[in-house]
Amino acid sequence: MAHGLLKGKRGIISGALNDMSIAWKVAELAHAEGASFVLTNAPVAMRMGEINKLAEATGSTVIGADATNDADLEKLFAEATAKLGGPVDFLLHSIGMSPNVRKGRTYEDLNYEWYKQTLDVSAMSLHRMLQAANKADALAPGGSVVALSYIAAQRVFPDYGDMADAKALLESIGRGWGYRLGKAKGIRVNTVSQSPTMTTAGSGIKGFDGFFGFAQEMSPLGNAPATECARFCIALFSDYTRFITMQNLFHDGGFSSTGVTPSIMAKFMTAE
Repeated sequence: MAHGLLKGKRGIISGALNDMSIAWKVAELAHAEGASFVLTNAPVAMRMGEINKLAEATGSTVIGADATNDADLEKLFAEATAKLGGPVDFLLHSIGMSPNVRKGRTYEDLNYEWYKQTLDVSAMSLHRMLQAANKADALAPGGSVVALSYIAAQRVFPDYGDMADAKALLESIGRGWGYRLGKAKGIRVNTVSQSPTMTTAGSGIKGFDGFFGFAQEMSPLGNAPATECARFCIALFSDYTRFITMQNLFHDGGFSSTGVTPSIMAKFMTAE
């Protein structure tokens, strides 16, 4: 049931590939809550995905942009603000990719050119976005920026590889810009550390099925589904969270605060 939480607000949502994407769910809910927005993704991702179907369903416009290309981002914010009729009230960064992980390179044997791509696509892109938006005065006072992260930024998950480094950088960038944009225009910037989620990107990580099950048993509330993550993002975009900024917020069913559970212990206990 919609509540009009984003009625009259304008935004940009990046990273919607298909209906498994968290960004896709965010767009559907933002539309239901009364927002108008632009969808964006890299041209290669747009060819692979179904973003035009989402645009049709939500009455939104698609503007292609490579988030590692400054000229593309300048064009994105210029066209988005013109199309929407003013600066944006919310921005979702839902971008991540590691060539090393995709091609099976372990953390002990990284291809450093690919490593640079991982950091640029998955983390520096947030800095690039906010720098372009700030220079263009494309973010409305009191607005909200959310970037999707993962607990591997704080803890070791070996198969997550160099993406863990990227998420740590992403969260640092969120704090850096959160301070500056907060002081200048009351804009808040937060990262959301989501449960392992059955998205196209997530399910491509080696051993993902096993870890998904492990996290499910470790989390008192279970893994948070993509739709619930989208609800949380909508709350962060809304005026109900005006004083939350520079935070990494765990949306993981309690996984990040749980040390051990009886069901996990039972797997290692010997019968008496």
